[in-house]
Amino acid sequence: MKDRAHHPIDPWRLRETELDLDDLAQSESLFALSNGHIGLRGNLDEGEPFAFPGTYLNSFYERRPLPYAEAGYGYPESGQTLVDVTNGKLIRLLVDDSPLDLRYGELHSHERSLDFRDGVLHRELDWTSPGGKRVKVQSRRLVSLTQRAVAAVEYIVEPLEESARFVVQSELVANETQPRLSDDPRVAAILDQPLQAVSSDGDLEEVVLMHRTRSSAQLMAAGMAHKVECTERYELDVDVRDDWARTTVICELKPGQRLRVVKIIAYGWSSLRSETAIGDQVAAALASAKFSGWDGLVQQQKEFLDDFWDAADIEVHGHPELQQAARFALFHVLQAGARAERRAIPSKGLTGAGYDGHTFWDTEGYVLPVLTYTMPDAAGDALRWRHSTLELAKERAHVLGLKGSAFPWRTIRGQECSGYWPAGTAAFHINADIADAVNRYYVATGDEQFIEDVGLELLVETARLWISLGHHDRHGAWHIPGVTGPDEYSAVADDNVFTNLMAARNLRIAAETAARHPVKARELGVDVEEEAAWRDAAADVYIPYDEELGVHPQSEGFTGYAEWDFEASRGKYPLMMHAPYFELYRRQVIKQADLMLATYWCGDRFTPEEKARNFDYYERLTVRDSSLSACVQAVMAAEVGHLDLAYDYAYEAALIDLLDLHHNTGDGLHMASLAGAWTALVAGFGGLRERDGHLCFDPQLPDGMTELAFSIRWRGVRLRVDIHHKKATYAIHDGPDAKITLSHEGEEITVAVDKPVTRPIHKRKPILPRPTQPPGREPMSALGRNLPT
Repeated sequence: MKDRAHHPIDPWRLRETELDLDDLAQSESLFALSNGHIGLRGNLDEGEPFAFPGTYLNSFYERRPLPYAEAGYGYPESGQTLVDVTNGKLIRLLVDDSPLDLRYGELHSHERSLDFRDGVLHRELDWTSPGGKRVKVQSRRLVSLTQRAVAAVEYIVEPLEESARFVVQSELVANETQPRLSDDPRVAAILDQPLQAVSSDGDLEEVVLMHRTRSSAQLMAAGMAHKVECTERYELDVDVRDDWARTTVICELKPGQRLRVVKIIAYGWSSLRSETAIGDQVAAALASAKFSGWDGLVQQQKEFLDDFWDAADIEVHGHPELQQAARFALFHVLQAGARAERRAIPSKGLTGAGYDGHTFWDTEGYVLPVLTYTMPDAAGDALRWRHSTLELAKERAHVLGLKGSAFPWRTIRGQECSGYWPAGTAAFHINADIADAVNRYYVATGDEQFIEDVGLELLVETARLWISLGHHDRHGAWHIPGVTGPDEYSAVADDNVFTNLMAARNLRIAAETAARHPVKARELGVDVEEEAAWRDAAADVYIPYDEELGVHPQSEGFTGYAEWDFEASRGKYPLMMHAPYFELYRRQVIKQADLMLATYWCGDRFTPEEKARNFDYYERLTVRDSSLSACVQAVMAAEVGHLDLAYDYAYEAALIDLLDLHHNTGDGLHMASLAGAWTALVAGFGGLRERDGHLCFDPQLPDGMTELAFSIRWRGVRLRVDIHHKKATYAIHDGPDAKITLSHEGEEITVAVDKPVTRPIHKRKPILPRPTQPPGREPMSALGRNLPT
């Protein structure tokens, strides 16, 4: 775990007051900027030193072979890897003849800050070159949330003590040298210089480089344009080659004088459009951004974020570090999806190439719930992307001998990219997770056109898969054998409770939605007999239960497995790095919340007593080797009355990257856990649930948190919830006729504009004592750290 000595606590900013070259990878991820279409890692402006250079375009990938020791029928033949595209953020500086490289000379001060309210990365440094010239450099960088194809950098230099000659080299560089990501020589060959030059063109006004991937044949273009301001005479030069372009500015400055360069960067890509079309797109984006100018881009960014925070802010009173972490998390979730626009939201966003840039089920399960309640248009776009891959999911189901659609476990463009079928193909619950996200978005927005366009078809095709996977036994119970639930330490099991309950919900919602949209349903081939089959299977779903222990087995027979020796595993986590999967699969040990996720998402299927007993039982078996777990455990700990434990888990989910808790933040941020921080606070302590189309709240605060306030969007209305230990207030701030009917602790109330409603909170007592965790896997205490100021 990293300390935060150089990251002071600030409610609206992430600051780095000193540069630690040993932590470059983590800081590059933390300070990454994105709009869901373009992603720029937080590399230093000058490019070096770096840990992982990173400039990404959403869904721009290269195909690579999937190596198998022994292949089998239905195994995917190729994978997809996010490509590090042409780097446009580079601005190199020479002071006299010394390049600005912080490994040399003397660094007097270096500070960076990312303000969540303006979306701009600020940097300021004071450096003396090896030649003895002291200079000040200030820069600001943004990826536009309003102009999707645009990023920009403002770079200002000035001498501090004596005159100096400055050479600023602003560059576009393709095929940068990459750290080795795989020991497979075939993979290395594919990813070594993946971009082939197509064309290059430039003059003093702007430069555009165009490249194509060799295997996936995707075409991309990167362009740059500049505005130069200098108090003295300067010269400008442009040099353009196949893989790089450079605009050079040369001047001599005295103390008190300065050189300001504003760099506009634009990107475009397609697998379908022509070179001319993509080149014109980039040229248009540059022209639009130049028209706005730097100040205009900054103002647009701030206005966009003002609107977002007005309906999405979360206030944590009593814990400044958690307050900062919650806003950091929400800001990065926004960046991941804001302008993805019918492309995937990867598990790392566009902050790094971890997991090859793939999208998993955690997009629908963890990220989209947050976007649905804070930026619903982005959630709708993400689901439209899933629909755009539906034909591929149908083809995959056909290969597997199934009906309907089998959505991929991991992918970039819709094809299955998981080479390990027990944790990939067998995890069919992704279908139900997508269906659940469709229904949640519809209920929260009332968007009937979405259902007609894409939602119903997603529900129908996911439902059809479950009918071909499941079966009725001779006693009339409906089973789903041989699947993998959320817990990847329990693969290919029978009747996983989470999967069965979510499949049943998928089937019920598909039948109900088809009945509401009969014309569209008939177009999709759904008849009354198919709807009846879905309802029957949902009604007859089998849910295992251990009468002796009084808990639900995670899957059939799970509570009869041998117990894992947790004492012998101290210091050997994650377990999959120290034990064969075969051993994990046949023991009572859990990687991440599974049955607990079922009690959260399908809470109406469990009694309070069952939730308490299940939580107590599974808490002792869960080792949290996945970043998807802490937030779910936080929600359920709060629901069963263990508020201090919930506080610890919420803290862990929120601080996962700021403290590098999993030691891999350098590969990119953990979007599901960052989204889960919002979930832990809003669904955990706010008690937010959606039941029968209505918002429900059952709030409780832990000791140490004096107040929690948050805002959400619900059917076009902005609702603010303000929770104290003994009362909660609900208020809305939209048009004069806006109102919401909701539930507080089971009581129905109606909130209207200028008519807030306050209700008392009745503290719940836990049914069982606070449970223990596996030795050495207790969550970090939310109140037990010394914090930097």
